[in-house]
Amino acid sequence: MTASTHRFEAEVEQVLRLVIESLYSHREVFLRELVSNAADALDKLRFAAVTDPSLIPEGAALGVRLIPDREAGTLTIADNGIGMSREELVDHLGTIARSGTRELVKKVAEAKESGDLSLIGQFGV
Repeated sequence: MTASTHRFEAEVEQVLRLVIESLYSHREVFLRELVSNAADALDKLRFAAVTDPSLIPEGAALGVRLIPDREAGTLTIADNGIGMSREELVDHLGTIARSGTRELVKKVAEAKESGDLSLIGQFGV
């Protein structure tokens, strides 16, 4: 695989508003979202393996691992799901809060009022 560099972009004002107004009011949401994303990657791999069984080697143990490192003060969430292509990484991780940001802020505000946190993962936050 050839290394490449891509510009990271963010609409800072929108990101800060999103974080301050929604995510910090429910501190556990980010962890639930990361574990949910990992579980989704496993589901997608299992689904793809229906038509291409070679995607999951015989005896493979699919799962999500939570790896705490007290010394470093980190928690790693790791999975061995479907992964992302180079294009998906560039498209989805290269820009935060650009497309649909206003819609996201509106929906998060509505969800916050109603107490519904289920929409957070729908926007890749």
